[in-house]
Amino acid sequence: MKIHIKYKQLVFAFFMSLSMSVFISFILVSINFGYNSHFLPQWLKTWSQAFICAFFGAYFFPKFIHKIMIKIRFVENEMKDSEIG
Repeated sequence: MKIHIKYKQLVFAFFMSLSMSVFISFILVSINFGYNSHFLPQWLKTWSQAFICAFFGAYFFPKFIHKIMIKIRFVENEMKDSEIG
């Protein structure tokens, strides 16, 4: 499968939100409602709503998080007390 590079962030957001929304909604519906005859319909409803939220979050949040990460200085060795702050 070949997809143009300009869609890389969109495809990443799709797969990340798909996997996270499936996983988290399954766990939460299992915990809150248990496994009964209503589990599958309840989970599919919850998952579809979670996917929409997760997709927009996975698409837009990384842009803002990247700006924050640029301001953080990461080091490999331990910092001395005088360097903290």
